[in-house]
Amino acid sequence: MTEPGLLRTAAAALLLALGCLAMISASVGILRFPDFYSRIHPAGKSDTLGIAFVLAGLMVWEGFTLVSLKLLIILVFMLIASPTATHALAKAAFLDGLKPWKRGGDGA
Repeated sequence: MTEPGLLRTAAAALLLALGCLAMISASVGILRFPDFYSRIHPAGKSDTLGIAFVLAGLMVWEGFTLVSLKLLIILVFMLIASPTATHALAKAAFLDGLKPWKRGGDGA
């Protein structure tokens, strides 16, 4: 196996950096938002985007091989499973009676 070219390395590094940035922003959003429903938004959206960027960067780094095909299958699964799980969590919380946060409504 040969070392990837400079352009491919730069593209993979950019995608990996974007993925890490999306995951860091999701972490900050989870810590900063006031309630479950607003916290689940960055957890579902930014983590899915971060995973997509990281896996895309790994696919670019690897080139067109069986490994990149497996990464593509994982990527498709994650793009379906992560938003579905986020929706299921939010719906279960709502059905369980968890009320959304309101500004000034509960003394906060």
